[in-house]
Amino acid sequence: MNGEHRTRWPDVAAVDESPAGARRAVPGDEDRVRERLAAAVDAVDAPDAVFALSRNGHRVVHSGGHRTGPTAREELRYEIGSASKTFTGLLLAELIQRGALTGNEPAAACLAPGRATHTGGITLAHLITHTSGLPALPRDFFPRALPAWRTQPYARYPAERVVEAFLRARPRHRSGSRWHYSDFGVAVLGHALAAATGASWEDLVGAHVLGPLALHDTALRAGSPDTDAVGYTKDAWTLVPAFDPGGFQAAGAVRAAPHDLLTFLEAHLDPAGSPLSAALEAVRVPVLRRGLGHRHTHTLTWFRHPTHGGPMYFHGGATLGQQAFLGFRPDTGTALAAVCTRRFRSGDPFVATAYALLADDEI
Repeated sequence: MNGEHRTRWPDVAAVDESPAGARRAVPGDEDRVRERLAAAVDAVDAPDAVFALSRNGHRVVHSGGHRTGPTAREELRYEIGSASKTFTGLLLAELIQRGALTGNEPAAACLAPGRATHTGGITLAHLITHTSGLPALPRDFFPRALPAWRTQPYARYPAERVVEAFLRARPRHRSGSRWHYSDFGVAVLGHALAAATGASWEDLVGAHVLGPLALHDTALRAGSPDTDAVGYTKDAWTLVPAFDPGGFQAAGAVRAAPHDLLTFLEAHLDPAGSPLSAALEAVRVPVLRRGLGHRHTHTLTWFRHPTHGGPMYFHGGATLGQQAFLGFRPDTGTALAAVCTRRFRSGDPFVATAYALLADDEI
């Protein structure tokens, strides 16, 4: 990692989210907010797009697109891809708060006690903070995935293969020394949590995140066309099948309706009012910095960028045919959940549009 890093994040002290002198923005005019959201939906130009914004608990939602169907767009569940990692990170934080884990357990010891590996120094905290030294995907992922590259590449790499690839891996760097984004690492974390607790990742997320936060319209498996949004390729007309994460559930299996995503984000904005208050506070704490001038700051689960009034937290995600952007700003009391059923691969207007909305002090 180019810069400071700290992976013993359970011991990091909380920080002031609203620096002295920061201006607390007042809620904007609702008509103007709706105009901005409508412009964002138009800019994305997807079969389905929903931009849902919460400001101090008041929600404004706008949707659009050319797909027709029996279910309103804002009521469908959308694949959020890598933004699922924020659910897995919150799960780990909650298990630590409950005393079930410390975060410093070696993942290999959880998965294969007594087995000699080159990954023995990689802890659960290293996996969630992308400091494990593991690559983005296992070395043999691409040869196995290539025959189904445009349909279900991850489905060809099941859970047992993810675990075995981890136990056989030779990390590129010493664990805790560098940041490198890794779907592989977070997928391993999900299996390590299951092994350490004796419950599946799905059951753990349901019991410790979805249930306590009352996320009743969030699922960890594909549903029916009446409940789930259908994805499209870049051309916005070619359908792609529902995403199957294979053994990468913890890194990308969550699908949720926009209002549930806002509920999830609002809990981060007001941890004191949540049954997961301590865990929600923990995932807002900066744990590492990287890059030139230490400009890139990360918490346990979120990318953290500065604004004029204070930090903004965000995470994006994508599957073969859908994209999502989740973010919140404590200084303005704003949360944004944006989803669309179109996968952009270059010149992506979706992420840029969502990021700009959240960064805008006046929205």
